[in-house]
Amino acid sequence: MPAPSPLAIATQAVNRLVKEDKYYEKEVTAQTEKIKKLEEGLLEASKTDENAEYMLKQEQRALGETKAIFAPLREKIADAVQRLEEHIATAESEGGPADEIAKAKEALEQGKAAASS
Repeated sequence: MPAPSPLAIATQAVNRLVKEDKYYEKEVTAQTEKIKKLEEGLLEASKTDENAEYMLKQEQRALGETKAIFAPLREKIADAVQRLEEHIATAESEGGPADEIAKAKEALEQGKAAASS
């Protein structure tokens, strides 16, 4: 089996980073919901559970740490998108495989959307 082309490698890199971005978006949503539930139950729980405030602070801290991941991740996506654009241009000028170029262009659009969000 031949080694993957630079275009295929760049495409896979963008796809992986976009997938990672989507995962962290889901994580932020889940953590936000959990914090809302903890805040709603804080008055009730504080009477019976001495750790309720601590748990809320821990969840808020975790949410902050997750949100801090986005800036460097989006920079990585932007860099990967730039490299992918270069590989697409090279593949098109050299007459690379059309299916690989199509996959790369699809990944490019997803990467641009993720980098700008």
